[in-house]
Amino acid sequence: MALRRIDAAERRVRLAVRHRHVAAARTDDVEAITDGLVALHSTDPVTVYLSTAARMAHPGLAALDEALYGRRSLLRHHAMRRTLWIVGHDNARLVHHGATLAVARTERRKVLGMLEAGGITDPDPWLKAAAADVTALLAEAGPLTAREVGARLPALAVKVPVGSGPYATTQAAHSRVLLHLGFEGQVLRARPTGTWINGQYRWAAAGGWFPAGFGELDTREAAAGLARRWLAAFGPGTRTDLQWWAGWTVATTSTALADVGAVEVELAADDGAVGTGYVLPDDVDAPDPAPPSAALLPGLDPSTMGWKERGFHLDPADVPLLFDRNGNGGPTAWVDGRIVGGWHHRADGRVALHLTADVGAQARAALEERAAMIEQLLGEVRFTVRFPSPLLATLA
Repeated sequence: MALRRIDAAERRVRLAVRHRHVAAARTDDVEAITDGLVALHSTDPVTVYLSTAARMAHPGLAALDEALYGRRSLLRHHAMRRTLWIVGHDNARLVHHGATLAVARTERRKVLGMLEAGGITDPDPWLKAAAADVTALLAEAGPLTAREVGARLPALAVKVPVGSGPYATTQAAHSRVLLHLGFEGQVLRARPTGTWINGQYRWAAAGGWFPAGFGELDTREAAAGLARRWLAAFGPGTRTDLQWWAGWTVATTSTALADVGAVEVELAADDGAVGTGYVLPDDVDAPDPAPPSAALLPGLDPSTMGWKERGFHLDPADVPLLFDRNGNGGPTAWVDGRIVGGWHHRADGRVALHLTADVGAQARAALEERAAMIEQLLGEVRFTVRFPSPLLATLA
């Protein structure tokens, strides 16, 4: 039986609707926005606010703050690929058991090596005792910054080596302990020390911040659940896409796809190349046509970073302009599910656009409306993109 063929145009329709670029799909439910994208990159603190605002019917900042720090229905958690994410409770459990605990084991070995290199001759019991002291302190007195933890537990502030060669430096051991506990799900990032654009966070004991907790899940079952959520948001995608996004091995990725009954499809690129992708069993049929859409998304937005192979929505010629050397996507302009340029919030408060494709007057006007929304949303706030693309220097 011939495989269903899904061309790049259909993939862009799916993206525009499911990622809420289409105006009719916008909502003020920030939990629904986050869950619909599985997770939001939080390495750059600005990303999560602008990613949700771009998809809100009435864009604002307060709704995300309330979800993060009031209801605590969204968590900021170190997870897949050693990346900081914003994620809802159900997806947090899938991410934690399906991907993050493997990262935690690697991180633990790394910390033990640093402790030994820092002169701690018996690092394993030292780390266990330090972890117990930190979690007890945060449960009693937290949330606290890393600096405050070090001040209250000075015995843990010993210096350990970090990095190598020209990047070699030292770091207080308690900072590495906190990071390790974050991957293990024992601590979470709480409020930032400054405003919402600040990337320095207080730490909280997971038990107090997330009382229901990560629970117990079979690793394979959790991986299948995570693959199912990813395919619902990003499908069709390739095996390589899912493996890269989750930080999995080839074997884990293949097993997860098989466990959800993923259906193999042909992916036809605009240039005629054909590859292999996967969709969920109930997602094989073509979607309804999508209305026109326009969006301005921040750096590291899931629409940009949800796939490793992005040719269906990104002209390869634009990569050197819109991505840094490490593959981090900068702020992007989108029309009808494809990247058509980038943007920058200048020091004078204006949003400058740079389009790399001819989108027509109507689409450009829609992008300018989104630019005005960002200007109004930010007001007097100015921020620095954590991973700037080469384009930003030009637009600044």
